[in-house]
Amino acid sequence: MFIHAVHFKVMPKEVKDYRKDSLMWARFAKKYKLEAYFTMKRLGYKNEYISVYLWKKKQDCDRFMKDLHDELVSKSKAKVTVFGYYNLSAIDKAK
Repeated sequence: MFIHAVHFKVMPKEVKDYRKDSLMWARFAKKYKLEAYFTMKRLGYKNEYISVYLWKKKQDCDRFMKDLHDELVSKSKAKVTVFGYYNLSAIDKAK
């Protein structure tokens, strides 16, 4: 399992557009074998959100980013600040 997460600062007037943009990104990512997507609010921190993409393989995410990243940035309406990008690989799993 591979997780790509993007940590944003989103001002209150931009949240509605950020959420719409995030779902647009997820719809396009599904065509690249996206397993799941989450928009998350960071608790205890003002104006911080995280977009989390769950993939089976890193290669699927890499293809998506190579093919569509710039196009989707240009289509996105929300004005956000990126704090960081996080690539995570699962090493253990418990149910």
